[in-house]
Amino acid sequence: MGVELNPFVIMIAAALTSNMILSNFLGMCSFIAVSRDLKTANGLGLAVTFVLTFTTVLNHFVHYYILIPLGLEYLRFIVFIIVIAAFVQLLEMIIDRFSPALYISLGIFLPLITVNCAILGGVLFMIIREYTALQGLLFGFGSGAGWWLAIVALAAIRGRLREKDIPPQLNGTGITLIIIGIMAMAFIGFSGMVPVR
Repeated sequence: MGVELNPFVIMIAAALTSNMILSNFLGMCSFIAVSRDLKTANGLGLAVTFVLTFTTVLNHFVHYYILIPLGLEYLRFIVFIIVIAAFVQLLEMIIDRFSPALYISLGIFLPLITVNCAILGGVLFMIIREYTALQGLLFGFGSGAGWWLAIVALAAIRGRLREKDIPPQLNGTGITLIIIGIMAMAFIGFSGMVPVR
């Protein structure tokens, strides 16, 4: 059932060489929209990391211990999304309770973590690659940490660019996409270190 890879190698590869956002381009809409402010980007990055880590493991158990024994593998997309939605709803209630300022600043993007394709992509990669529960846990954490690293880096760069004189034609989305492209090329530089397929 599991691939013979060290779980910590999988975690490092998921964060760097197979970065969910910069290598697979999953979760771009919230990545671009929330990266305007460093504090908000940090909060969303941590929320995505938390959700990706735990929903990957939850869906691993749902897939291997409920869906496969009952012969319901054809329902896996719907069931995975239901598990993700329930977990995000729980996280949303916790953030609203303990950090109302972060809850307000994340706005619509917090419930949209449910349909963030990086979350579902992480779960599906874990199933396709036949990871064990521990491999899935560290893959989910590494994927989330890589997404968090990328959004915080982009928010920091965008914060510095506000002080610079940028041509009006590039200001806004144009310069953001150029920065993302350069960041993706930088992360590609890690690709020979620990490939995970």
